[in-house]
Amino acid sequence: MSNYRFSHLDQLEAEAIFVLREAAAQFEKPALLFSGGKDSIVMAWLARKAFWPARMPFPLVHVDTGHNFAETMAYRDEFVVLLAARLIVGSVQESIDRGRVVEETGPGASRNKLQTVTLLDTIEQHQYDACLGGGRRDEEKARAKERFFSHRDDFGQWDPKNQRPELWNLFNGRKNPGEHFRIFPLSNFTEMDIWMYMKREEIPLPSIYFAHNREVFQRNGMLLAVTEFLKPQSHETAASRVVRFRTIGDATCTGAVESTASNLDEVIAEVAAARQTERGTRSDDKRSETAMEDRKKEGYF
Repeated sequence: MSNYRFSHLDQLEAEAIFVLREAAAQFEKPALLFSGGKDSIVMAWLARKAFWPARMPFPLVHVDTGHNFAETMAYRDEFVVLLAARLIVGSVQESIDRGRVVEETGPGASRNKLQTVTLLDTIEQHQYDACLGGGRRDEEKARAKERFFSHRDDFGQWDPKNQRPELWNLFNGRKNPGEHFRIFPLSNFTEMDIWMYMKREEIPLPSIYFAHNREVFQRNGMLLAVTEFLKPQSHETAASRVVRFRTIGDATCTGAVESTASNLDEVIAEVAAARQTERGTRSDDKRSETAMEDRKKEGYF
């Protein structure tokens, strides 16, 4: 008899794989939302394990704001090849050009909120009836309210007060025409679990997650990277610092942290000692006390 004991990572992996397989079984045309960030990377990795040796039955759907970090885009294309996956891209720039959304202006402008319309349009265009997301309950209070199977109405909206019970891992994926589900296999992972799982699985990661020199400037208590679409104002001074990113999103609203962590062991030790959540480096979450929940009610990831 084997003396092997399942670790908590084994249990989280098994739970996520079960949810992924349930999604494939219950829905006709599911898709996996892929941002190029660590959570969507882990979810795609788990999807490959869940259906191996067959190819994963979900296309990867990336909503491209046009304001991404170059490292993220390069990694996305390499990872798609590694997984032998199919990539579908929804473009925020195309949504702007078509008049579907209006680009924000001013020093705090971001395309992050505009992603919602592009995502809903992409879901409608391809007729996806379920979208797998890498959200975790420990990230933010609005995400803590999510079920594994999160119902969306025919406008793509989420009602946090009208969610379906999930007893004994029984998931109710019944829906009316035009409705769809968001599914969150990583719900019970924490940020620490994600880093530890990536270390165990030796998953390749974007270099932006590790310490590197980057031109940054401070705005509203955050270190923002200087890019072609984000420049410091006259009263803001850019300087080269050794930083890394704990979370990856639209470059206009994703802050860096000063860090010397150059490998996963050092990142794990740094996260263990951190007193700020990873979402604390996202300015889009600070627009109001209910910023994330408001966006989710509108159809955001």
